[in-house]
Amino acid sequence: MESLDLDPAFALHRGGKLEVRSTVPVRDADDLSLAYTPGVARVCTAIADNPDLVNDYTWVSNVVAVVSDGTAVLGLGDIGPAAAMPVMEGKALLFKQFAGVDAVPICIDCTDVDAIVETVVRLAPSFGGINLEDISAPRCFEVEERLRGLLDIPVFHDDQHGTAIVVLAALRNAARLTGRSLGELRAVVAGAGASGVAVSRMLLNAGIGDIAVSDSKGVIHAGREDLNPVKRALARDTNTLGLSGSTEQALAGADVFVGLSGSTVPEHAIAAMAPDSIVFALSNPTPEVDPAVAGRHARVVATGRSDYPNQINNVLAFPGVFRGALDVRATTITENMKVAAADALAAVVGDDVAEHYVIPSPFDGRVAPAVIAAVARQAREDGVARK
Repeated sequence: MESLDLDPAFALHRGGKLEVRSTVPVRDADDLSLAYTPGVARVCTAIADNPDLVNDYTWVSNVVAVVSDGTAVLGLGDIGPAAAMPVMEGKALLFKQFAGVDAVPICIDCTDVDAIVETVVRLAPSFGGINLEDISAPRCFEVEERLRGLLDIPVFHDDQHGTAIVVLAALRNAARLTGRSLGELRAVVAGAGASGVAVSRMLLNAGIGDIAVSDSKGVIHAGREDLNPVKRALARDTNTLGLSGSTEQALAGADVFVGLSGSTVPEHAIAAMAPDSIVFALSNPTPEVDPAVAGRHARVVATGRSDYPNQINNVLAFPGVFRGALDVRATTITENMKVAAADALAAVVGDDVAEHYVIPSPFDGRVAPAVIAAVARQAREDGVARK
């Protein structure tokens, strides 16, 4: 196994990417008596009398659980909880790096919705927020919905909402660059999993002109009889043109393509889109269409990769969203808070918007503060802030 370390990825991950560090010194018996018994008993008694004090005298108000069952990890699919741990560790690292949020990776050995919900509810008193990660659709929708109803802390499925926030931000700037509003755009979203559904819902809420969503069997429409409840709801709310057939057919004359499916789209389908088209080919590591090929026909091209311009990266959203929500002790993350995050992210680009720059870099120091402030402010306006 030592030979694995010849690969720099394995070398970096050896021993894991996280550790626990204390925030107070224990230098002598006096420190020990305050950090642990008998001093700690006074703090415990105070919290028992007033449970809200847990947010002031423990780490709970600054820590998020990153929870996965390992069923939809990156583009690798159902690889199980143990194999998911490197990704969850990485997520926790990004929380800390970009927003100073402590996070604990928790990979659970159960896939039943009831079991997942019960497990997370039982763990919840130790955390200020729950970040659901890499849970396959359609179970992920029910898991999140039920946890949001049961818990009074933010619950956020990043595969859904983090992706949607960044896509909306980038699309706002791409539309502005091409002199159009969202309401003038017709979009095609390839993929009806967690991210595809969430992106579609957020674009609808933001006022996109029309949107057609496709899955592996083609465009979702009301006449299809093979749809699960989530897709049936999409069929009711999208595709006002009544399109059917393939993704490729739906792209004819479309203004926007958002790829979240892992499929491929031929060059001629991109060429058939409307002038000044916008292509977000977001499957990783292989986009639905090669960015160089898409660039022959589209005005703006974005991917999920760091080696091309306009990377649609969830790290632009989730650290700041949670930091803002935790700072005001929000009870939930509202739709308005997500839109506020997207608007703040788009505003970072400002007047510098260009074909190669519709979304900022994750390493732009303005990103997290802007998202944090916008989310916290919106939480107060929405009445879900407790401080």
